[in-house]
Amino acid sequence: MSAATPPVPPATDRRVSVRVGAISESATLAVDAKAKALKAAGRPVIGFGAGEPDFPTPGYIVDAAVEACRNPKFHRYTPAGGLPELKAAIAAKTLRDSGYEVDASQVLVTNGGKQAIYEAFAAVLDPGDEVIVPAPYWTTYPESIRLAGGVPVEVVADETTGYRVTVEQLEAARTERTKVVLFVSPSNPTGAVYSPAETEAIGRWAVEHGLWVLTDEIYEHLVYGDAVFTSMPQVVPQLREKCIVVNGVAKTYAMTGWRVGWIIGPKDIVKAATNLQSHATSNVNNVAQAAALTAVSGDLDAVAEMRTAFDRRRRTIVRMLNEIDGVVCPTPEGAFYVYPSVKGLLGKEIRGKRPADSVELAALILDEAEVAVVPGEAFGTPGYLRLSYALGDDDLAEGVSRLQKLLGEAQD
Repeated sequence: MSAATPPVPPATDRRVSVRVGAISESATLAVDAKAKALKAAGRPVIGFGAGEPDFPTPGYIVDAAVEACRNPKFHRYTPAGGLPELKAAIAAKTLRDSGYEVDASQVLVTNGGKQAIYEAFAAVLDPGDEVIVPAPYWTTYPESIRLAGGVPVEVVADETTGYRVTVEQLEAARTERTKVVLFVSPSNPTGAVYSPAETEAIGRWAVEHGLWVLTDEIYEHLVYGDAVFTSMPQVVPQLREKCIVVNGVAKTYAMTGWRVGWIIGPKDIVKAATNLQSHATSNVNNVAQAAALTAVSGDLDAVAEMRTAFDRRRRTIVRMLNEIDGVVCPTPEGAFYVYPSVKGLLGKEIRGKRPADSVELAALILDEAEVAVVPGEAFGTPGYLRLSYALGDDDLAEGVSRLQKLLGEAQD
């Protein structure tokens, strides 16, 4: 054992298990909580930390939930894997939106996307199995992999490639222990969108080497300009028996707090994950499931309106950030995040301090400009910041103006 690795204390001396004690809190939620606490204390903090739409859940979805509250059917336990009518509607929605045909028996309704991700990894990973994780990555992915006994193996892309990894990079990371490759497009935290050709190439590479793919499609409807969303199992049908799709209502319908996600996959994997959920949480909240049923069964008018607003904010924030010396902000093609490089600011003096990394820079920004951002260390790539532009136009302009003023003072 190296000197840098502390010994594991005897079991009788441990209050928190090694497995859970090794998990760090969600950096994005921590930043959001701190911003809200400062606002509650009277400070005019503008938060770019949380990844949730600033729009309310559409009224017709809320009405469906109210009606469900009055229905005694939903006052009781329901199947652990989800309401049968919701599972059927998710299968129909998947065919409608991505051209991927699945059966309701291939669907598991979960308590949000995070539970879906964990249960998917838990269903396929054995201790020591490796998962290739493109970085920058959403903070929950590697923690879910570790909780399931797997080992995340990072493959890093940067702004020079639009934050998209290549088949060559993935192949270089593959070992005899590799079991799964994670694929996320559109991406959190970068907003990167893989082209149909890039998506197909990665899928065919996975098929060639007998790998599983977990693909997170939760931002499927938030793409801009010429970018298009591509569902990997639809363009690579040979992958169907080794592909798990994760999705949910949170981003498309502004329902982050309702906590309804789902897994789509081979029947044996879905059955195993359902067994796990039956002991962990049992059924998802029935009222939320009823609301989700109305959401996925309806049209996409609400998301079209949100996408128009996000697109406007996307162009504004990219322009304003790129006006700051030392900041390089690529234009994201999807989701609602920008991921600018701030390497050009590190080590420079800003109001008497010289931040050495993006953690220190983010802390300085919060203290001096009262703007909350998430440092790149949370996403596996130091030297960057993540900002969500899912906030009002006025707050966005004011927040980035504060950044321009503060960071514009940087000097050698």
